[in-house]
Amino acid sequence: MFKRLNISLFLSVLAFATVALFVFWTEAETDEDYYGDSFRNHYGIYALPLPDRISFAGEVVELDAWDLRERYDRELLVNTYWQSNTLLYFKRANRWFPVIEPILAAHGVPDDFKYLALIESGLMNVVSPAGAAGYWQLLQQTARDLGLEVNNQVDERYHLEKATAAACKYLLDARNRFGNWTLAAAAYNMGNAGVSRQLANQKVSEYYDLHLNEETSRYMFRILAVKAIFSDPQASGFHFRQEDLYPPLEFQTLTVDTTITDLPSFALQQGANYKELRLLNPWIRSTELPNRSRKVYEIKLPK
Repeated sequence: MFKRLNISLFLSVLAFATVALFVFWTEAETDEDYYGDSFRNHYGIYALPLPDRISFAGEVVELDAWDLRERYDRELLVNTYWQSNTLLYFKRANRWFPVIEPILAAHGVPDDFKYLALIESGLMNVVSPAGAAGYWQLLQQTARDLGLEVNNQVDERYHLEKATAAACKYLLDARNRFGNWTLAAAAYNMGNAGVSRQLANQKVSEYYDLHLNEETSRYMFRILAVKAIFSDPQASGFHFRQEDLYPPLEFQTLTVDTTITDLPSFALQQGANYKELRLLNPWIRSTELPNRSRKVYEIKLPK
């Protein structure tokens, strides 16, 4: 009797375990199938439709040549599907484009050149391996030639308003030299001499007819791709609210024409601190501001 009970209990446990194992694997398989179906039905990477023509600074680009079409396609794909980077572009542009746009307009430089600053630096005060700095990525000597102060205490390549005006000077000179804005933009990347040399060597007159190094070959198409995405963000899959974007900074301006030997103490006297002073005035590169020539500086302070 006892032996029969043990066998019966064993068989019951075995049956229960078999049913439980079957249910477990069935549920697991169902979950996996659901996940797979959901992924297939709702996730997708799409090839992007390309227009037949685009434009930069009022200059039309026909995308009929296969190499031009594929170069544009590459940059459009890179900037559309590198979503985090491009979303940061939108956030920063909301703060800094309102500073850049009126300066371009005042100098007679087309508004499209704000995208040049965007692709140069991502609207961050970065330094390139070659030593170019600021939102407009100016080299030291180029900046000095354009009238900016660059030394260990003051570096106006980081002064957005002054650096934008300096970039306008360079672009206007290149436009006068080459006759169009597209070559002026290319010259911003590889220099006036470099563009002149390539045009002469290859015996052509247009940027899109040149065989160039990888960076300059991509340069205009990076600008054009970012311009297209900014022109219609939702068409490229970008969705954001105004409150998601970085707002313009609020500040007051103090005019100074004397030396400041201790900027941290100066900031505290103005009701701020050194961190706030540097964030609003990245062109200040030290804890002092020598001013032997009594130059007039405008220092931004928190409101």
